[in-house]
Amino acid sequence: MYDELIDSADLPLSRKSVVPGTGFFLPDSLEEDLEAEAARAALEGAEVAVVADADADGLACVALLREVYDDVRNVPQPESESESESGTDDEDGEGLEMPEPTPHRVALLPASPHDVEDALARVAEHADPGIDLYVCDLCPDRYEYVAAELDAALDVADRVSWYDHHQWDDDVAAAVREAGVDLVVGDSEEECTADVAVRSLAHEFDPIYEDLAAVTRDHDLWLREDPRSDDLADYAYWTDPAEYVEVVREHGADLPEWVREFLAERRVEKEALIDQAVARAELREVGAYTVGITYGRCSQNEVAEALRERGADASVIVKPAGSASIRGTDAFDRCHEVAARVNGGGHPKAAGCKPDIYDDMLDYAHHWTTRGAVTKRVILDAFRAVVEGEGEGEDEDE
Repeated sequence: MYDELIDSADLPLSRKSVVPGTGFFLPDSLEEDLEAEAARAALEGAEVAVVADADADGLACVALLREVYDDVRNVPQPESESESESGTDDEDGEGLEMPEPTPHRVALLPASPHDVEDALARVAEHADPGIDLYVCDLCPDRYEYVAAELDAALDVADRVSWYDHHQWDDDVAAAVREAGVDLVVGDSEEECTADVAVRSLAHEFDPIYEDLAAVTRDHDLWLREDPRSDDLADYAYWTDPAEYVEVVREHGADLPEWVREFLAERRVEKEALIDQAVARAELREVGAYTVGITYGRCSQNEVAEALRERGADASVIVKPAGSASIRGTDAFDRCHEVAARVNGGGHPKAAGCKPDIYDDMLDYAHHWTTRGAVTKRVILDAFRAVVEGEGEGEDEDE
C-alpha cells in the first residue's frame, strides 16, 4: 500500500475528520514488536518499572515516582525552540523532534486498559529480578485477563504496587490483593490516580507536585476550574509520553513557553475537528434522557461539553478507529454501566468502549462511510438496556 494512502496529514479536514490516522493501519504484530523492543530497552538496568496509562494522569504518576527514586534528568528541549513541528496523537506521526533519551532508573511502559497484561508480561520477561513494579491508572475488567501475566511479574518483582481511581469490581480488587499486590483505589468522584500516588508514596513531595496532581485531577474528573488542566491533557495526548513525563517533572503544571507555543499551533486544527464533530451530532431520546451522539476524529471532552450545552444528558463520540467515548452529566452518571455492555468501562461520568463488531476491513469501510452507524446503534441499545434495567453485564452487540 502506498504511504500516501494512509497518511492523513495533508487531507482536507472534512476527510481527516472521518478516517483514522496512520497508526491505525499498521499491523498489530509490527506494533507489538516495536513495543516489546522499546520495553526491553527501557527495562535494561532499571530499578523500577511503571506500567501506566499514557494520559496526563498516568504519566503524572511516572513523574512522581521518578522524584521518589531520585531519577532526575535535565528536562529535554526541542532541537529548535522556535520550530514547533506538528505533534502527534495515538494514531498519527511524529511529535517534536527531541534528543535521544538516556535510560532511566524508573522505566516507563505505556499501556492501555486493553493491553495492560502485555506490559506486565514484558516486565516479567525483561526486568531484572528484584525490581519494584508500579501499575498506575489502569483497571482490568476481569482478573483472568491479567492473572497469568501478573503472577509472572510478581515472581520477578520485589514488590508490586497498583494505584488507580477507576470503578473496580470487588472480586477483581480482592483477587489482585490476594495475589500479593498493594492495591490502592481512590474515589473516582474525588481523586485522580496522581492524587492516589501522592498520598500513598512514602515521600514528602514538593508543592509543585501536589499542584501537578491537583491540576491533573481538574481535567481527569472534568471539573475544568483550572485553565492549565487542558494544557496538560492536550500535551499528554499530542506528544511522546517520555517527553511529557520529563517536562512535568521539571515544570509541574506550569508548562514552559515552547510547549505552550506547540499547543497553540495544534489547537487550530483541534478546534476545527471539534466543529466538524459537533456539526454532525444528533440528539436522541432514551427513556427520560437526551443522548447526544456523533462521529469523528476529535477531542471528545470538548465535543461532549458542546452537546451538553445543546441539552444532552449524556454524549457518545464514536471514533473512526472503532472505539467510542461516553460522557455523562449530573443528570446521567451511569456511563461505566453503558460501556460495560459494549466491551468497555470507566467512570460514572466518563467511560470508553470498542464494540466487538469489526470482523474485517469491510466492516471498517462501512464504519467510515456511514459515520459509525452500527457502533452508534449498539451503544444506543446499551443506553436503553441500562435505562430500562435489563440484564446484567451482557454486551448488547451480540
